[in-house]
Amino acid sequence: MGAFLGACLAWLAYRDQYAQECDPGLKLATFSTGPEIRNTTSNLITEVIGTFVLVFVILGAGHYAPKGAVGMAWLGALGVSLLVVGIGASLGGPTGYAINPARDVGPRIAHAVLPIPGKGDSDWRYSWIPIVGPVIGGVLAGLASHVLFF
Repeated sequence: MGAFLGACLAWLAYRDQYAQECDPGLKLATFSTGPEIRNTTSNLITEVIGTFVLVFVILGAGHYAPKGAVGMAWLGALGVSLLVVGIGASLGGPTGYAINPARDVGPRIAHAVLPIPGKGDSDWRYSWIPIVGPVIGGVLAGLASHVLFF
C-alpha cells in the first residue's frame, strides 16, 4: 500500500512531465522495474541473486550482533542503504533490481490505474518476475543463513 501511495504522490508531483513525455516505456520505468533484455530465466535468476544477497547479509548482521545491540546490529540503516546501492550497481542493469515485491507491484498497480496520458500497458506479463524472484531469493537466504549461522 505504501509503495502504491508513494507512486501516486510522485505522479502528482510530476504530472506535467508525464503529460509532456511521449515514450510510454519511460513512463512505465518510473513506476516499475523492467528487463533490459527480456529473458525469463536470466531475469528471474538476477532477482533471486539480488534478493538473496540483501536478505543473507541482513540476517548475517543480525546473527553476529554484539551483546546489547538491537535491530540490524553493525550493519544499521546506512549499511542496508549502501547494500541496496551496491546490489543496484552490480545487478541493476538486467532487471532494474526490484529485490522486494512491494517495490514493483504497488507502483505497477498505480501505473495501471492512474490517468497518465499515453502511458501504454503496465507490462503485466513480466510482473511476476519481481515477485517470484525475490520470494525465492529470500527463502534461499533464510535457509542458507539457518545452515551457516545456527
